[in-house]
Amino acid sequence: MQENFTSGLPFMKMHGLGNDFVVIDERAHGPVVSETLAIAMADRHKGIGFDQLVAVQDDVSADLRLVFYNADGSTAGACGNATRCIAGWEMARRGDSAALTIRTERGVLGAVDAGAGLIEVNMGHPLLDWADVPLAREMDTLELPVDGAPTATGMGNPHCTFFVPDAEAVDLASFGPGIEHHPLFPERTNVQVAQIIGPDHIRMRVWERGVGVTLASGSSSCATAVAAARRGLTGRAVTIDLDGGQLKVDWQETGVRMTGAWAHVFDGTWYGAR
Repeated sequence: MQENFTSGLPFMKMHGLGNDFVVIDERAHGPVVSETLAIAMADRHKGIGFDQLVAVQDDVSADLRLVFYNADGSTAGACGNATRCIAGWEMARRGDSAALTIRTERGVLGAVDAGAGLIEVNMGHPLLDWADVPLAREMDTLELPVDGAPTATGMGNPHCTFFVPDAEAVDLASFGPGIEHHPLFPERTNVQVAQIIGPDHIRMRVWERGVGVTLASGSSSCATAVAAARRGLTGRAVTIDLDGGQLKVDWQETGVRMTGAWAHVFDGTWYGAR
């Protein structure tokens, strides 16, 4: 049975390169986010609309904790753009902080103010073993036994990257769902089509599991940068052009560092289904 927030539930709308989020600060309101609430708020006609919903929580050993929900109500272990956006907002809210630690299902991530309105997040080390992605059975993650020989990478959530001659030519809305639900991926997968522009430059488009085509994805950008470097197509530091803008990704010994812009669009109050 659905309940209503009779007194209203405050939320924020944010986006990273057009990859948009609803953010609910549970530190102020207690645990309120559920699968039902996420689905209701995700409806772009009857709700608010988002690619992901993020619950912000207190944490005993990090500055804050983030829990991610997809538009279909499922949870995700990582969301790079949302992490970057909330890090920028939290630093601005605190007023005296240029660095944060953020706990996600992925682990504790470090975020720093990179200047000029940019935030850098260390998304951690990529997961390259088949069992960690995870895949359904043992295999080499560099080239999967799928048409197009994509590369699988774990970034706290699973990714499948196809390197193609022309990323614009791929009908991602038709192509993405079949790969998302491919039997090799027991937890489904995010799907990227990537075109190598140069040794430090990639054009990429994204199908996100539980969401669909998105304008950008931070974890997908990290996975694609790692896959391109592993295959010798680029160096370890690249610029990635997404439909919504650019991200810088640098795969270092300390982890995969992602840098980009963030935006706080508006604040609102939700009175709909709980």
